[in-house]
Amino acid sequence: MADMRLIVAGAGGRMGRALMRAIAETKGAVVTGALEAPGSEWIGQDAGTLAGLAASGVAVSADLWSLSANADGILDFTAPAATIANVAIAAQRGIVHVIGTTGLSASDNAVIKSVTSRAIVVQSGNMSLGVNLLAALVRRVAQSLDPTFDIEVLEMHHKAKVDAPSGTAFMLGEAAAAGRNVTLKDHSARGRDGITGARRVGDIGFASLRGGTVAGEHTVIFAGPYERIELTHKAEDRMIFAHGALKAAMWAHGKAPGLYSMADVLGLSDF
Repeated sequence: MADMRLIVAGAGGRMGRALMRAIAETKGAVVTGALEAPGSEWIGQDAGTLAGLAASGVAVSADLWSLSANADGILDFTAPAATIANVAIAAQRGIVHVIGTTGLSASDNAVIKSVTSRAIVVQSGNMSLGVNLLAALVRRVAQSLDPTFDIEVLEMHHKAKVDAPSGTAFMLGEAAAAGRNVTLKDHSARGRDGITGARRVGDIGFASLRGGTVAGEHTVIFAGPYERIELTHKAEDRMIFAHGALKAAMWAHGKAPGLYSMADVLGLSDF
């Protein structure tokens, strides 16, 4: 079977470079394109060299339409506006679109969902295999415990992260809400400050910490009467996200159009 030809979006960023290295380490995948924003300082540079690898012969470009003419998929950990622009082109080309971008709005997600009748999209707030197993466990624990157990999601990331709570925190909150058969939108408690009053029964709380070079730490706390359960995942290197995204792309290659998650990739949907 021919290698899966992949475009790395945001090739000059930390995740873009990690994705380049992950592809270089993986049999059955090859970089066929490297995408950056128009005006980026990386345009024209060799994508392999940029990632600290041997020269790849793939020059960084801002033209996704041209790059996607000879590609099977795109790995996209960029910014919401860039991802939404990429969605339209990936759908027109009929290539797999793996979306790890966080900070997407409800309207952004609606745009993504609108193309999945003809496009193959794998979207997750976190591509780590461990985090997605954690989400499955959170859903199951939330389903098993009654509302006397308060649910809090605590996350910490490096000081350069621009969105809060993290996409992973929201994913874990959604898992907890699904376990309780409620909507997160109606039960989310964020940004507590000042005289807030007592905690509402059934709320799912969020707290965000930022500092240093932390790749990502997430804990879901189930605090009940006189006992507490904590489920934690600690990312030690962002390569875990790159390898997870690559696994998702290769799993999705040849699948029917639709919106998939890492739970589908890992067979955890019915866990």
